[in-house]
Amino acid sequence: MSKEQTSEELRLSIVGMTCAGCVSAVESALAAVPGVTATQVNFADHSAVVKGHADPDALTRAVKEAGYDAAIMEGLEDPGVQEELEMRRYRQLMQKAAVAALVGVPLMLGEHLAWFPEIGSPSGRWFWPEVALITLCVLMYSGWHFYAGAINALKHGQANMDTLIALGTGAAWLYSCIIIDYSGTLPSLARHAYFEAAVVILAFINLGSGLETRSRGKTSRAIRNLIGLQPRTARVIRDGQEIDIAIEEVGLGETLRVRPGEKIAVDGVLFEGYSTVDESMLTGESMPVEKTVGSEVVAGTMNQTGSFLFKATRIGRDTALAQIIKSVRQAQSSKPDIARLVDKISAVFVPAVVVIAVLTFILWLSFGPEPALGYAFVTSMTVLVIACPCALGLATPISIMIAVGRAAESGILIRQGDALQKAGQLTCLVLDKTGTITEGKPTVSNVLAFGDYTEDKVLQLAASIESGSEHPLAASVLQAAEEKKLTLEKVEQFDAISGHGVTAVINQKTVFLGNRALMDKKLVSYERYSQKLEQLSALGQTPMLLAVDNKIAGIVAVSDPIKKDSAKAVQQLKERGIRVVMITGDNSITAQAIASLAGITEVRAQVLPQDKADVIKTLQHREVVGMVGDGVNDAPALVQADVGFAIGTGTDVAIESADVVILQGSLLKVAEAMDLSKATVKNIKQNLFGAFFYNTLSVPVAAGLLYPLFGVLLNPMIAGAAMAMSSLTVVFNASRLRWIKFGD
Repeated sequence: MSKEQTSEELRLSIVGMTCAGCVSAVESALAAVPGVTATQVNFADHSAVVKGHADPDALTRAVKEAGYDAAIMEGLEDPGVQEELEMRRYRQLMQKAAVAALVGVPLMLGEHLAWFPEIGSPSGRWFWPEVALITLCVLMYSGWHFYAGAINALKHGQANMDTLIALGTGAAWLYSCIIIDYSGTLPSLARHAYFEAAVVILAFINLGSGLETRSRGKTSRAIRNLIGLQPRTARVIRDGQEIDIAIEEVGLGETLRVRPGEKIAVDGVLFEGYSTVDESMLTGESMPVEKTVGSEVVAGTMNQTGSFLFKATRIGRDTALAQIIKSVRQAQSSKPDIARLVDKISAVFVPAVVVIAVLTFILWLSFGPEPALGYAFVTSMTVLVIACPCALGLATPISIMIAVGRAAESGILIRQGDALQKAGQLTCLVLDKTGTITEGKPTVSNVLAFGDYTEDKVLQLAASIESGSEHPLAASVLQAAEEKKLTLEKVEQFDAISGHGVTAVINQKTVFLGNRALMDKKLVSYERYSQKLEQLSALGQTPMLLAVDNKIAGIVAVSDPIKKDSAKAVQQLKERGIRVVMITGDNSITAQAIASLAGITEVRAQVLPQDKADVIKTLQHREVVGMVGDGVNDAPALVQADVGFAIGTGTDVAIESADVVILQGSLLKVAEAMDLSKATVKNIKQNLFGAFFYNTLSVPVAAGLLYPLFGVLLNPMIAGAAMAMSSLTVVFNASRLRWIKFGD
């Protein structure tokens, strides 16, 4: 009996896709399975979504028969399977590269140092067949996945990197075998084997593929970290009893208890108690938010000080956190694949080379001198050998590998090779505010003293009264006092007034510290300082009034200051012609103040996490958009952007969702990454030109174009040298990226 057929939607992890052409092969294989109504293969994270009613075993079997590996991802949140398969593929590729190198390098040295007997000699008659057998085993072990990929591409009428690799290595090996068997009937200039070329090509390509697999960036980690924000259990009140239940069992309208230090399980509305909640995962704002009766609370946010009861209003996949997870996945799936330049070229190059080789064979067989068959074979095989894709296969990955290493030296982690191609094309850069432009933590930014009080005395009194407070701004005031080594006064009759501030008696004097609402409540006049309060607020600072014995003694303002190099970074971006936009969930006044300090004129304030990706999407209609962020709330936008930059000092989710990570947390590195991108793309194009230069120049000669006029026939040895020279050109040119200098 077959398994019970699934319904609606299944997610699969796909391993073995090497280019955009593989996507078509996988989609075709899945679409052919009975019951499938729609398929969507995501090359970015090597996954597939299948809709309809299909047998899971039939789906995985279809993918494997198409030449790839697959596994069902059990449930919406199970990214571990993907990483396991990717690591298994990485180990396999590195093993294949090692085996090919162990055989290929000694063969290459022996050929160049004349250690081996000549083909056709008595000792060569037993030596070279053994070499052929050994290299055939290596080709099957280290290159079978390329040959299978080439066959799959051929089935779908496509040509990709696998086609080039299979064609080059297969032609070199086959040509060498024929040389051994028919050396007596072929022209003397043709008696050269290319076994070492075939296996060394596989060693290089497998090494590059393995390193690419390892460094591709495990996008599933972003989902895992997001899921980790949600607690596994919730404390509900049922029949007057508080019990802990699994998060999946929480129902709409249920009453939940949240204690200090606990994560909030589902979305809801607070109806009893008071607390402050760290909502930085949702809003990106560093300052915790006060929650009173009627306030909304969100799943995944962290309760800090108080205990409260709330009613569940959104559960399961309807919570804000679940929507963020959904947004990340949608952005990953809708993100367009960047067409690889090599695949575009190979789609034309491979058929052209094959056609030229066939025409060469026919022409020499029909019109060539005797032995016509020998000349026809030599010239057609020389065409294929000189078109060997070794340099072409190295052209892109070697530049990316060296550029990634150079970036790491400068504190830039490139997680996606495609980002190197796209970052230099950006025309618009969206910057998150908190933790990206700003430091991400509140600090005392201003202390004003009035009357007989000094600034130190105002700060001392403020810190003394805050020492007993759990208010989110208290820590910044205490830290400022500690930095100035101020001694705190003894506090008596301390009282915290929710949403207003704190009161106490210090040295037999009544002291108030809080907002204007507290002063109104205590009948303390502050009108003469209203203008100063407005000025501080306009600068993005949160002012707190200090009153002693019902008279204003000073103001302590707290803010999240911008980073020292933010303004310089914005200026660099503008000089490069980049449109800079700041986006934040904060209010307009604070946002405009921070933007002004950073030199940014375009601001999008009070933007919710799920809307950030929409802002990016709108900008993408006319711009190539990059996003820089550091919070969980930035994850959907980071994935939606053409290139996502994460500040390394931010959350793991933002880092795992991004293409580029700025390890040092400095925005200056964004401009450097863009400069490196432009240099890398230029280098790749140079490499591709170098890879083709000798080939395209020599193919007509290899085909015998000069023979009727000058009697010149290209020696396959020269073809091999041209192939090696193109590879050396690519390697040396790519190495120049190691010494690239970043300008101001």
